[in-house]
Amino acid sequence: MGILDGKKIVITGVLTDASLAFGVAQIALDEGADIVLTGAGRALKLTQRTARKLNVPDGSEIDVFELDVTVPEHGVAVREALDEKWGRVDGVLHAIGFAPEVCLGDDFMAAQWDDVAVAMHISAYSLKALADAFVPLMSSGGSFVGLDFDNQQAWPAYNWMGVAKSALQSVSRYLAKELGPQGIRSNLVAAGPIKTMAAKSIPGFAQFEDVWDDRAPLGWDVTDSGPVARTVVAMLSDWFPATTGEIVHVDGGYHAIGA
Repeated sequence: MGILDGKKIVITGVLTDASLAFGVAQIALDEGADIVLTGAGRALKLTQRTARKLNVPDGSEIDVFELDVTVPEHGVAVREALDEKWGRVDGVLHAIGFAPEVCLGDDFMAAQWDDVAVAMHISAYSLKALADAFVPLMSSGGSFVGLDFDNQQAWPAYNWMGVAKSALQSVSRYLAKELGPQGIRSNLVAAGPIKTMAAKSIPGFAQFEDVWDDRAPLGWDVTDSGPVARTVVAMLSDWFPATTGEIVHVDGGYHAIGA
């Protein structure tokens, strides 16, 4: 018996089998959940292809729905489909983030509002958009979990994505306040650096890789998404019934060490 037995979970952000969300999807399946994936735009076909790599206990295919978080109608369509398929949703993984190239790199001042607005919409407001879509199916409570990168300090090259992640943290806290009376939790998992497609898009990502393992008290393997995925699955389960508005660090302890 798994900790997600019978749970109905929506997982965003699966692009390749190196995606953090892919690891979450596989462990969720192993722990007894029924899952669906979402994808958007040109990446939708990539998500559909990667879904076939999941080891599904009963051998069935995983449904993949189109969900562009900037298109409210997509959220409505997926909600209606899942209402018919399951009748409810118990948990949602937010693994969505994007910033135009000018928002990343060495020049913080280069990005203009039109670029920053895209980063904020897709990387932060999108958590509220997922709540709009799926809270109506959480009549018995539920759990939103988002993937985060700690932003108590400024990072090399992360720039406006760092600002967007800080906004995501605030959105999660306000959702926790808003949705708590309905028994719905909102938490984030602040992951250490993992070699994913998203990480490759960040100039200077190697700077994180080079220092993390040495400074983290528990050490850190940038090729192992397992610790992050297992924590997300735990947060989606009923094992944290009184935890909301929280940021759980899964980074080998790096965040706690000053030097």
